[in-house]
Amino acid sequence: MSTFSNNIRFLRAKRKLSQQNVADELMISRVRYSKYENGISEPPIELLVKIAKYFHVSIDLMLSVDLEKHPMDEMLKLPDNRIVLPVAVDTQGNDTIEIIPQKASMGYLEGYSDIDYIESLQRIALPFLTNGKYRAFPADGDSMPPFRNGSYIVGKYVEGINELKQGKTYVFVTLNDGITYKRFKERKENAISVSADNSFYEPYDIPFEEVVEIWQYASGIFPEDFEPGDYESYNFKEMFRELRQDIRDLDKKVSGRRRKQS
Repeated sequence: MSTFSNNIRFLRAKRKLSQQNVADELMISRVRYSKYENGISEPPIELLVKIAKYFHVSIDLMLSVDLEKHPMDEMLKLPDNRIVLPVAVDTQGNDTIEIIPQKASMGYLEGYSDIDYIESLQRIALPFLTNGKYRAFPADGDSMPPFRNGSYIVGKYVEGINELKQGKTYVFVTLNDGITYKRFKERKENAISVSADNSFYEPYDIPFEEVVEIWQYASGIFPEDFEPGDYESYNFKEMFRELRQDIRDLDKKVSGRRRKQS
């Protein structure tokens, strides 16, 4: 039998309904409905929509997720009607936090909506983080101070762009850049403006359509202490940033003189 047939059988049994009860609500015969539960045939799209609405489960979940294995009351629903995030707890009842692997961070773009992928991730529990869904993302590159390579940024799931707060830092999961940690500057008509805490990097815009997920900074995991050389590297880049700005200022002055002479 298919995932769909198993799901409608499970959902019907959970509500203690007979096949005839469901068939009557859908205005089809019991024999026809039983064929769907037994995997003998599949409903047309208009009836599939009707079944999904009847059980209050989105079509993508109905077709792709084993709801008996992943009960709806143990999941966190997302507002865009895609695959939900599983919420698991440890033996003490604390919500567990999935850790995205350092070497496979780009794979998150392919697996973020796959329950089996999410459940395969290693987990930790931080009892002081409550009232929300949290996930740990790897820091990468030097645009995320004070996070160095090997560190993790623990973020709290943000349901929508309207919840972003100016000046706060977030993990943005985007189609083009993957996982990136930036500070939110402002919302524009069709994009959000963000900046790195390392001033060597210029602020830039992320179009709304490229945003996959947003996680507000909640905590950090630092496997190693910073070494003196780490800060020196930032100072070195800051020097180049200032030099670049000096060159721009000089270019403006030269251009202004040329316009006056002409």
